[in-house]
Amino acid sequence: MAGLRAVAFYLTAYFVTTLTAFGIVTVLSGYERDADALVDYQSLFWRRPLLAGIFTATLLSLAGIPLTAGFVGKFYLVAAGIESALWLLVIMLVANSAIGLFYYLRVVAVMYMRLPEGDEIVVPVSSVSLAGRAALAVLALSLIWLGVYPAPVIDMIRKAIAAVT
Repeated sequence: MAGLRAVAFYLTAYFVTTLTAFGIVTVLSGYERDADALVDYQSLFWRRPLLAGIFTATLLSLAGIPLTAGFVGKFYLVAAGIESALWLLVIMLVANSAIGLFYYLRVVAVMYMRLPEGDEIVVPVSSVSLAGRAALAVLALSLIWLGVYPAPVIDMIRKAIAAVT
């Protein structure tokens, strides 16, 4: 039962986190090209600090850093794996999280770097509509809320599982 709850919460957290990440990438992408290279995120904090902050929280959640939904989701998965003595899966989760952290932190570092004097930003950031800003704000708040206060969602998952089983 703990494993089912852990997976359900992880999927919820991962859904919110992934939706936020793709929302940011969509905002940074243009009609001509997608934001799929590190240069697309270069000095983003100095151009669009709120967007960079939301993307940082999203990447930290994907890495499983505390106070984010991703951390709570991975914590429940590890706890369920330990309870079930699935040691290989727990070790693989922890190892893959560490590897992912390396890649996510590279993007974060690029976003917060200042450009040297005289260098120009290669990729401009387009403006975000009011609806887009609202959606990203709700997703970012959900991401942090699930990491700080996951109890209501966990309770809903517990009740849903009890109703089905």
